[in-house]
Amino acid sequence: MLSRVFVDIGNTNTKWKFEGNFYISSTNTFETKKLPECSNIWVSNVSTRSFNFNNASVTFVESQERYKSLTNIYNEPSLLGSDRWLGMISSYEMSQGKSFIFLDIGTAITIDVVNKYGKHQGGLIFPGLDRLRKTFNNFQVLPAKSINVICQSTEDAWTIGTLSLIVNSINHRVEKLKIELPDALIYITGGGYLQIRDFLEFDHYYNENIVIEGLELFADNMG
Repeated sequence: MLSRVFVDIGNTNTKWKFEGNFYISSTNTFETKKLPECSNIWVSNVSTRSFNFNNASVTFVESQERYKSLTNIYNEPSLLGSDRWLGMISSYEMSQGKSFIFLDIGTAITIDVVNKYGKHQGGLIFPGLDRLRKTFNNFQVLPAKSINVICQSTEDAWTIGTLSLIVNSINHRVEKLKIELPDALIYITGGGYLQIRDFLEFDHYYNENIVIEGLELFADNMG
């Protein structure tokens, strides 16, 4: 029994990877007994839930000061969310020495910037679209084909208003960052991506499993 399990516990969903296959569950319903028997479990947990794996070979990952030439700008590296750090690790390996911008579009939206030397420049966090819309649950959300319209109903106004707030914030920030780092590659993950992908105004690569793949890279590097 030599296989490892990699577990990414987010605010909304939990994913795990075992023997090359990916699995997903709601974090609210996730239980450790769903995991297969294995020799080692590597875990990133940014949710508010705590879990007892009842296994002596479990490693809970915290952000580090360095991964190869990728450096964490935080004075206390462990205070950077492990999902952000692992997403940067995966992006770092894919970018092959180029600067990059990593976006995680989930319950919260995070943007992190790394220059071509691997130095983390810092990042931003703001509410995701679903979290934003839950501030007024009495407003119905409708399908949207455009964000460049003035609406004539409360439902449309709320739908387009919240969507455009998120999309325009992302587009504007990436536009500014690309002025500073014109060759930066852009990597995106997160369950909220499908809601906004048609409105993004920049080239990017989407990978729904980028964090858990970063977790595996982290484990390999740690030995």
